[in-house]
Amino acid sequence: MKAIIVGGGVGGLTTALMLRARGINCELYEQADSIRELGVGINTLPHAIRELAGLGLLDRLDAVAIRTDELHYFNRHGQEVWREKRGFGAGHDVPQFSIHRGRLQSAIHRAVEERLGTEAIHTGRRLGYFTQDEGGVTAYFFDRNNNHVETARGDILVGADGIHSKVRSTLFPNEGHPVWNGLMLWRGARDWPAFLTGNSMIVAGGLHAKVVVYPIAEGETPGNRLTNWAVLVKTGEGGTLPPRREDWSRPGKREELMPHVARFNVPHIDVPALITATPEFWEYPCCDRDPLPYWSGGRVTLLGDAAHPMYPVGSNGASQAILDARALADSLAHAEHPRQALMAYERKRLPMTAEIVRSNRRGGPEGVIDAVEQIAPDGFDNVENVLSYAQREAIVKGYAHKAGFAAQPGLAVVNG
Repeated sequence: MKAIIVGGGVGGLTTALMLRARGINCELYEQADSIRELGVGINTLPHAIRELAGLGLLDRLDAVAIRTDELHYFNRHGQEVWREKRGFGAGHDVPQFSIHRGRLQSAIHRAVEERLGTEAIHTGRRLGYFTQDEGGVTAYFFDRNNNHVETARGDILVGADGIHSKVRSTLFPNEGHPVWNGLMLWRGARDWPAFLTGNSMIVAGGLHAKVVVYPIAEGETPGNRLTNWAVLVKTGEGGTLPPRREDWSRPGKREELMPHVARFNVPHIDVPALITATPEFWEYPCCDRDPLPYWSGGRVTLLGDAAHPMYPVGSNGASQAILDARALADSLAHAEHPRQALMAYERKRLPMTAEIVRSNRRGGPEGVIDAVEQIAPDGFDNVENVLSYAQREAIVKGYAHKAGFAAQPGLAVVNG
């Protein structure tokens, strides 16, 4: 069997490694001229790290990431709403990593080159169209000048080509544009003094604006960390087209961002100073797509953001793509026919990811801040008088169970 993978992001690269581990041949096609370290920080949750550890990547990730050990939720006044351990402290057998997206992608990319050979990765190849027959799939690739440069033949084609997926638009030609929820996201990173444990993550805000801060690598000097920050603010009406196309590398404008930063009072770290000291940062309108009724058409299927783009809530986008890759590889290894495998993969992954997409629209685990804010917008003397521990736990832990990263029973350490 041979698979054609379209897209060289975290999902596509992980799929290549998963297939290789099961003796399935594959070649990967990326439309950019090179696979570069783009983006800023992301969190990769233990259920996804467990899969990467199974591929022998744990030490590589440990060398370039931070093991997140605790998470704090605050309202916009700086009052704690929820606190919990993460990774090993929450009872998992692997860490939760906070990492630069590009470094995560680079670690997986290097492993693909080592195990499959550099000749298995084709850059500067944009998918133009594909055809299917009883024997397989034929894909036609073009360069940036729209010249046909390569034709690939395989048993299946995997569309891991992101929110603007060509594969998805071919399967669903009338779907239309991604849906914007009115939230604009600004993201950056800066070398900065460590706060709390040095491996802590903070989410603070309210109903219409949040800030997230966490370290993603060791700093330039002892006591410092490369610290990732993100500001999420409702700037428009949901259901409309975003003001600018979704692009992870679009520079942000300081004059648009800083008035929003003044809305937060975040303890333990001077967020306005951190953002002011960041020389460059990026903006991204938060978009997703409605869950699909199916992912696969014949010998073609979708994976990662091409299958289930979701709002950046709950540290789940890259993690779910990694889980997709494992499920797809297992299905291909065990099924008698490629189409049977793609259907089994879809049955396993589509319902769960569809629920995560819908949950992220409602705020995900961070919705516990919104729930408290809605009842006590001006703050509180005791959070227990606003929402009980059990009510707050139901919001946070309910999401963890839906997304598949709940801590092992009896081992979680949670401080309300």
